[in-house]
Amino acid sequence: MFIIRMHPARRFSSRTIAFAFATAALVSQAMAADSGSAIPDMSGQWGRDMLFFEPPPSGPGPIVNSVRKADGTMVPRNACCGIVNPWAGDPANPILKPEAAEAVRTFATSALSGTVAPELHNTCRSEPPPFVMSLHFGVMIVPAKDQVTLIYLLQNSVRRIPLGVPHPAKLTPNWQGHSVGRYEGDTLVIDTVGIKVAPISTVDAFGTPHSDALHVVERFRLIDGEAAAEAQRKNGATYRAFPPYGRGTVDPDTTKKGLQVAFTVEDPGVFTMPWSGQVTYRRLIGAWPEAICAENPSFFGSDGGIPRAHVPDF
Repeated sequence: MFIIRMHPARRFSSRTIAFAFATAALVSQAMAADSGSAIPDMSGQWGRDMLFFEPPPSGPGPIVNSVRKADGTMVPRNACCGIVNPWAGDPANPILKPEAAEAVRTFATSALSGTVAPELHNTCRSEPPPFVMSLHFGVMIVPAKDQVTLIYLLQNSVRRIPLGVPHPAKLTPNWQGHSVGRYEGDTLVIDTVGIKVAPISTVDAFGTPHSDALHVVERFRLIDGEAAAEAQRKNGATYRAFPPYGRGTVDPDTTKKGLQVAFTVEDPGVFTMPWSGQVTYRRLIGAWPEAICAENPSFFGSDGGIPRAHVPDF
């Protein structure tokens, strides 16, 4: 049994990443054999060529971009990365309490004026769920017997999810929060609490705030390949021969399963009701790149600065 552990603050060499990718499927098979159950093989690279959250099949959904063409479709992508310009969320969404709606309106006003507001992604900070799913074009899943590791594309942001354990009784909030996971049949369920509240900590790319009561549940499951392709097309995917950040291309073979992450968000301090969203991925072809945000402090026009440790570690 391989158990792959990755330090959340390290840069991984291409060889290390390739090894993790190559052994992930073997780990999944061994886990299934040990447990006697059909744990789904979600290991490997998954990607999408669009941004933001997709709406749920029904019920209250996430904040969406309010900038649309006359026919209601999104404005054209720019030359880089399939990004919608500008990012201006809709403050009229009924999930928002008045103060939260004002925060989204302020963020949108800034975006529409041409100002890039600082947020977790463009200042190279750790990203919690659901935010981490909104602005990444890829995720690599590395399963192990006692945990699942999620490595997101930009800056190889890492989430390590222990399996089959509860949240501790006392939590110190942090940027990524505290996540625990479990398998429910063919679904990987990840439960996250303890997400840090700070001026730039938001649940999405539109400046939607959260309180310390934020509770996020993600449900990962494999879906039909053609259904995954249709979900991506419906939500604005524009496939390119040269994807962002050196990432591999989306595998066009729709006989291969897709991956869908459905999530629910509860936060009575900010939202009038629980709401849901989802993100759909497809298999990727190619090597997993190193894309380090901290080496590009002017990312997307912001000025995040090079992260520095002002207090010695020891």
